Amino acid sequence: MKTENSFVCPIPIQQYPQVLLAHGGGGTLTHQLIEKMFLPAFGNPLLGARHDGAVFDAPGHRMAFTTDSYVVRPLFFPGGDIGALAVNGTVNDLAMCGARPLYLSAGFIIEEGLPMDTLWRVVQSMKRAADDAGVQLVTGDTKVVDRGKGDGIFINTSGIGAVRPGPAIVPSSVRAGDRILLSGDIGRHGIAIMAVREGLEFETTITSDCAPLAGIVAALLDAGIDIHCMRDLTRGGLASTLVEIAEATALQCEIEEVSVPVREEVRAACEILGFDPLYVANEGRFAAFIPPDQAERALDLMRQHPLGAGAEIIGTVKTGSPGLATLRSRIGATRVIDMLSGEQLPRIC
Repeated sequence: MKTENSFVCPIPIQQYPQVLLAHGGGGTLTHQLIEKMFLPAFGNPLLGARHDGAVFDAPGHRMAFTTDSYVVRPLFFPGGDIGALAVNGTVNDLAMCGARPLYLSAGFIIEEGLPMDTLWRVVQSMKRAADDAGVQLVTGDTKVVDRGKGDGIFINTSGIGAVRPGPAIVPSSVRAGDRILLSGDIGRHGIAIMAVREGLEFETTITSDCAPLAGIVAALLDAGIDIHCMRDLTRGGLASTLVEIAEATALQCEIEEVSVPVREEVRAACEILGFDPLYVANEGRFAAFIPPDQAERALDLMRQHPLGAGAEIIGTVKTGSPGLATLRSRIGATRVIDMLSGEQLPRIC
């Protein structure tokens, strides 16, 4: 018999054995967890915005707040490490809200036996990343877990930033006709992790794109670009972002395959490994939804920034197929971009 306090799990977990242990984020399961479990349990207007952070009014200011946890394996990889990732990832989530990142917290879960020089390398990397991003780490916590229970080190970072006056930069602001801008080539972070993890060797070293995006976003906002929405392309890659925006807005996000920049070495690695670059995680790339009359100017501004040198206009928001993300292939065929049921590469951010 059910009572008032009975809880019936809204997701058929039996279909996903060991689900919370096996999967990270960016796929169908994570999407279901958010939509069917977390939002109903904790639902409020700030959470319901389904953005990279919460934007709220404080006395005299408009602020953004976000949090994320980092469990990457290996801890060090070409182009970055878990420390830089923890800082840049949270800085980027704030930037996607249109905020100037100000302060971070850091929570360290350290496995017993982690070498002190490894921890020192991570700490120093975080310091450099924070300095580069112009933020301060102002509070934190440290916990030690038993040997074999923590895989070296996990880091949680939370961040707070100041949002400038202007229209809200949220999924609900996206309109039909908006152009979809991509800040650069995709897939490098996930493939860089995979290459190190699996001992793969390519003719050239593939490095992560891990970087802080606050500067390039500020350049767009300073120039008066009316950004409707932004998303950094982390777990689930470009594909998951497009699906999420399409579903949140009941509009169609259509992109052109020929316009999506992918480096040849990344494309070759994906073909060898059986991955689709659209779904591979990035840590220094974002998509922006811009009014059509401002798209070319926004593209020029992005290309003037070091992190946007390879920026492209990759698609358009339409009304034709509400709630769907689609791709026009190089031969002119159209296919639906689905959310992955899991994650191509777990433990990459």
